Amino acid sequence: MRPGTARTPSAPITTPVTAAMVRGALDLERTAHGLLPHRLPPAARRQIPDARLAHAEVQPSGVRLALRTRATVIELDTLPTKRTYPGLPAPPDGPYDLVVDGRPAGRTTVAGGNVHTLDPVTQEGALSAGPPGTARFTGLPGRDKHVEIWLPHTEVAELIALHTDAPVTAAPAGGRRWLHHGSSISHGSNAAAPTLTWPALAAARGGVELTNLGFGGGALLDPFTARAMRDAPADLISVKIGINIVNGDAMRLRTFLPAVHGFLDTVREGHEDTPLLVVSPILCPVQEDTPGPLAADFEGGALRFRATGDPAERAAGKLTLRVIRDELAALVERRAADDPALYHLEGLRLFGERDHEEAPHPDGLHPGPEGHRRIGANFARIAFGESGPFAART
Repeated sequence: MRPGTARTPSAPITTPVTAAMVRGALDLERTAHGLLPHRLPPAARRQIPDARLAHAEVQPSGVRLALRTRATVIELDTLPTKRTYPGLPAPPDGPYDLVVDGRPAGRTTVAGGNVHTLDPVTQEGALSAGPPGTARFTGLPGRDKHVEIWLPHTEVAELIALHTDAPVTAAPAGGRRWLHHGSSISHGSNAAAPTLTWPALAAARGGVELTNLGFGGGALLDPFTARAMRDAPADLISVKIGINIVNGDAMRLRTFLPAVHGFLDTVREGHEDTPLLVVSPILCPVQEDTPGPLAADFEGGALRFRATGDPAERAAGKLTLRVIRDELAALVERRAADDPALYHLEGLRLFGERDHEEAPHPDGLHPGPEGHRRIGANFARIAFGESGPFAART
């Protein structure tokens, strides 16, 4: 593939992006430019209490266009919105991944677009308007094929139109639908590309259709997220719980356990018998035995995280990752006595001590690209394996 950004006469057919083409979003907002994918529905968005989650849910992690076409050239016009932070280098443009008949087939970026300059703590800031751009893929095989364009997991993308050299239609729906909720690790922090986040990797191995409700800083057992999951279509559901609650020092043990019960109760209102997998945190040494909150250090221009709590406060109910793993295992065991479709997966089986020795978190909190690869492979093996909770059964 030869990615680029310029329009050519070799793609003369213009097709508006329609809702039927978009997978992995729970809502599509009509804008002046086109369609803006959201990963939370309007009712949930109206209850979001902070700018961090508002930014995270509109970043289209796991969202993609699913198409049928014989086109050898595909261009997607989008309006990106990119984030920058004062005093830090501008992040690279977010990648768009092309997948043809299930195989990686190209990657490109879109320059320009809006720029949102944010305070790294409050996530408040100013927006500077910019022009749309084009993600271009060429050299595709001329046969009829299933094409997916995965949108950047690190920046917003308003979808405007497709330009192709052959007609393009929405691909028919297919495959079991996997609905997953988690933190920035599930969102894709430090992953190299949208198809290389651990949920995308696991979904590809499991042959399922992913809806990724992983939100940077936003896995806090919010009732509006539980209601969104309750109302969303799903054949498989997973909830990865713990890291944001610890690093935000958001709860004590007394409030954490009822909040987990309430979250699961709400999901079960809409998915009574759906396989539901509760996943505890992966290894994160800075928070294993030290409570939050976390503090971010930017010394030398590199971001690192450190825990600021006192381990002695665990006796008063402050939470650590080790405490949460133990409590989640016991909670799921108790609930499963009345809910045979409820399962537990300890996060250390996805990424544990040996993994961290070989592929440490670059910033002390989030896995790097190799960490995502390991988590995705381990999740697929455990959850989608022959005896796993998500195994295909007749």
